[in-house]
Amino acid sequence: MSGSERIFVQAIRRYCASHGIAIDVRAGGWLIAMRRNEKRHFAFGYDIGLNSAIAHRLANDKSAAAEALALADVPCIRHHLFLNPKLGKHVVGPAWREAMLELLAGHPQGVVVKPNEGTSGRSVFKVTTEAELDHAASEVFAMSAGLVISPYVAIEDEVRVVLLDDVPLVVYSKQRGTDWRHNLDAGAKPVLLEDGEVRTACVKLAIDAARAIGIVFASIDVIRVDGAWRVLEINSGVMMEALAKLHPELVQATYDAALDRVFGKN
Repeated sequence: MSGSERIFVQAIRRYCASHGIAIDVRAGGWLIAMRRNEKRHFAFGYDIGLNSAIAHRLANDKSAAAEALALADVPCIRHHLFLNPKLGKHVVGPAWREAMLELLAGHPQGVVVKPNEGTSGRSVFKVTTEAELDHAASEVFAMSAGLVISPYVAIEDEVRVVLLDDVPLVVYSKQRGTDWRHNLDAGAKPVLLEDGEVRTACVKLAIDAARAIGIVFASIDVIRVDGAWRVLEINSGVMMEALAKLHPELVQATYDAALDRVFGKN
């Protein structure tokens, strides 16, 4: 087992070794093939392969996920989609920049611009001026087929809930550092939440969100704004690299439970 391998890959290796499952790690660990007798199963990226194709796509599309949550009356942060103008005016339409400017004008406290798909807070911009908006859009469109714009909100708390079949396996808050974002890659620290009112509220909201898009195994980020909890994002790929540095046994147990769901307990 290479020390440079992601925790996700290491966890799957351990599970397979203890359950008599053959494993073949390809593409630098981003594709994992597992086989027990005639049953073959794949993991890709951070996706362990439990979710349906449509649930996976909804979770990975910030705009679509927000629309689905709104349809189910689940409180969430809205994400307005803008397609890359390189796709052509017949796809994008002629007034996309004007629509962006209208959103900016309607939120004097600022907006957040980020890729419609993607994780870890990469290429995420807080924007308050037209020049900043143009720069952010240019940066995101250079690497993405679409971006989303959401209102900037002052996040009082952010909590991640990892669910498997509506059961919360991991619940932790993200303690922000010097960055305005709560992303773990940006220096935030994971702190496990003890039982109590906050944990109960976050778990309930996460379960409502998971049911709204029909997802089985996911990590769901919820935030508190003006005292009220809302869903920020749903992640079909469950990444726990930062948490594993502090609670390796909990992370292993979580992936074990998901893989038990795939292969069935012995």
